[in-house]
Amino acid sequence: MTIHTFKLQIDWPGGRNAIGELTAERLQTQISIPLEMNGPGIGTNPDEMLLGAAATCYIITLAAMLERSKIEARLALKSDGLVDVTNGVFTYKAIHHHVEILLQDVDDERTRRLAERYVYKAEETCMISKALKGNVEVQVHLTFFGG
Repeated sequence: MTIHTFKLQIDWPGGRNAIGELTAERLQTQISIPLEMNGPGIGTNPDEMLLGAAATCYIITLAAMLERSKIEARLALKSDGLVDVTNGVFTYKAIHHHVEILLQDVDDERTRRLAERYVYKAEETCMISKALKGNVEVQVHLTFFGG
């Protein structure tokens, strides 16, 4: 068994509306509560970071699946994170990935079906999606484009 350890450090100067500094091996950014949640809105925030983790994991997993099957495609992804606020309680409810695939031969039915299968399989396979399962609903919406 191999264990990978990822580390980050946060310097947080004070109360709820402070602005912190997050440093990881390949990421440095300011963090704070977003404006939508009555915070200062400086830098990124936990909601964007969770969405970013889910989106990057998903698109890289999908790209790897397509590559292994020798399907040449260009991918674009837009993702939305939906946070519910009920009685002052914030709950991350859902993530919607809107993936666009540009296939070299969009008319090849076999390639198209296989690519479509991978679009949904990647969400089930991605490590972050698995970590969210049972807590945050993740949905995938697909659009094909021809080359």
